[in-house]
Amino acid sequence: MITPSLVLFYVTGALTLGGALVVVMSRNIVYAAFGLLASMVGVAGLFLLALAEFLALAQLLIYGGAVVIVILFALMLTRIEDFENLSDHPQWPVAAIVAIAVFGVIAATIVGTATPESERVSLSFTALGSSLFVEWAVAFEVASLVLLVALIGAVVMVRTSGGRD
Repeated sequence: MITPSLVLFYVTGALTLGGALVVVMSRNIVYAAFGLLASMVGVAGLFLLALAEFLALAQLLIYGGAVVIVILFALMLTRIEDFENLSDHPQWPVAAIVAIAVFGVIAATIVGTATPESERVSLSFTALGSSLFVEWAVAFEVASLVLLVALIGAVVMVRTSGGRD
């Protein structure tokens, strides 16, 4: 029987996989960044279907917004001359075979595993907020510092040597 949540699952799953394929197969890095954004929106939809509203919001704000923006800023700060001599890697057939093998193992595992039927329950925002600010505050601050260092590193790498910029 086809239910509305099953239809939404297939739609968000297709959006996630389609965005991931755009990221991997696109030759233009800006299109790849937008494919990443589409994939992250699909994952947020999957979180909503699993009744994980906070994770869906964090997925959209942190990954869908901040990470894609950092990627686009890094692109704007990169010199175009660095990309002129890029070519395909000669070992891409080996990578394709390994990727297909990993996909086969994951697909066989999914097909061979029975899914338990249970009632979905949402977590209260009070308990979630208490857990985040007591147990995970340091991890969030470390992640923000890593993103800041990456952005500063991108600015330092593209600075021209000689004179003021």
